[in-house]
Amino acid sequence: MPVEHGSDSKGHGHGHVHPVNFDPTAAEPDHYDPAPTAGRAYRIGIGGPVGSGKTALTAALCRALGDEVNLAVVTNDIYTTEDADFLRKAGVLDPERIEAVQTGACPHTAIRDDITANLDAVELLEERFPGLDLVIIESGGDNLTAVFSRGLADSQVFVVDVAGGDKVPRKGGPGVTTADLLVINKIDIAHLVGADMDVMTSDAHRMRGELPVITQSLVDTPNAPAVADWVRSLLPVTAG
Repeated sequence: MPVEHGSDSKGHGHGHVHPVNFDPTAAEPDHYDPAPTAGRAYRIGIGGPVGSGKTALTAALCRALGDEVNLAVVTNDIYTTEDADFLRKAGVLDPERIEAVQTGACPHTAIRDDITANLDAVELLEERFPGLDLVIIESGGDNLTAVFSRGLADSQVFVVDVAGGDKVPRKGGPGVTTADLLVINKIDIAHLVGADMDVMTSDAHRMRGELPVITQSLVDTPNAPAVADWVRSLLPVTAG
């Protein structure tokens, strides 16, 4: 319910309304309309908290898909280009296929509120590599409310990990509840951090309804096969 501020005791009228919303599925309004898809690369956004494994998942997808589709990556960091540097050093793609955005502010600013820098990076890659099939846009580490504008990403992956605790999915937040895919990462260490995977996965499915959930360990499956298959299912054209 919105809270309206009227006149105070000194007769100063505020006349504005602050919306109060405790719905764990509610996202901030998207300032952008979905972008037309014709004639451009499909764009997948990968978001999630700091340390959840977004860059590792991006690297795994590059390894899995790099020989199949015309692929490029945009990374986001607040002050550095560390994630892009990691991917280049890992050799998962031609270094020219990786562009870095330095957001200079909270990561969700550049993936939701003002997407200009990311769009510029995507357009640069499309000019450099005509016929791109897929651009993966990795957000900087953010909180459970971080989602991509549909003007930037056609589909969204939200990554959490067991080290954050098995309570994370039931805490909700638009990242968990509205992303097109939720990935629960690092399941190989669940027993070391006291995370109950039955609780974590059941809560995730309860919070997300019919939206998919994938559990994975990039130690056990370095090419993230389940997530790679999900990405393949989204692409209008893939190489044989």
